[in-house]
Amino acid sequence: MIHYQLRCSQEHGFDGWYKDSAAFEKLAASGLIDCPVCSDTKIRRDLMAPAIAKARTEPVPAPVKPPEQPAAAPPEGATATAGPMPAQLLALLQRMRAEVEKNCDHVGRDFAEEARKMHRGESERRGIYGEATADEAEALADEGIEVGRIPWVPRADG
Repeated sequence: MIHYQLRCSQEHGFDGWYKDSAAFEKLAASGLIDCPVCSDTKIRRDLMAPAIAKARTEPVPAPVKPPEQPAAAPPEGATATAGPMPAQLLALLQRMRAEVEKNCDHVGRDFAEEARKMHRGESERRGIYGEATADEAEALADEGIEVGRIPWVPRADG
C-alpha cells in the first residue's frame, strides 16, 4: 500500500491509500478520485518529505545544525478544510519539528539522493529531513525506502 498526500485543482489537500502507483494513476485518470471538500476530480499527488529513521541500537552522532531558515507559513491544508489549526495540534507539530531538527540532519534538496545512499549502505544510516518532489517520494516508496511527511509549521520560538 502507498500513502499519498493529494491536492485538487482548487488546492484542497487530503490523503489517500492505494495498492500501488499504477492503481492511483488509473483511478485518477478515470476521474474516480474526488476531493472530499469540493468533489473536484482533477487530482494530483502533493509533495511528500522527511524520512524518520527506525529505532537504532548504536548511539546517534550529534547532527549537523541546519542553516537558519525563516519561519514557514502554516501548511495550506491546515485551514482549507477544517478552519484554523487548533492550538494544541500546532504545539504538538512545533515540538515534532524541534525534535526532527535536533535529532536529524538537514539534507535540503538532496533528500531523495541521500535516502537512496543510506538504503544501499553507501552512507551512514541516520535520520534526515529535507525536500522531495511527489515523483521523488513515489520513486523512493517504489524502491522500498520508507519516507514520511509532516506539516512543517513555524518554530515555537519564532
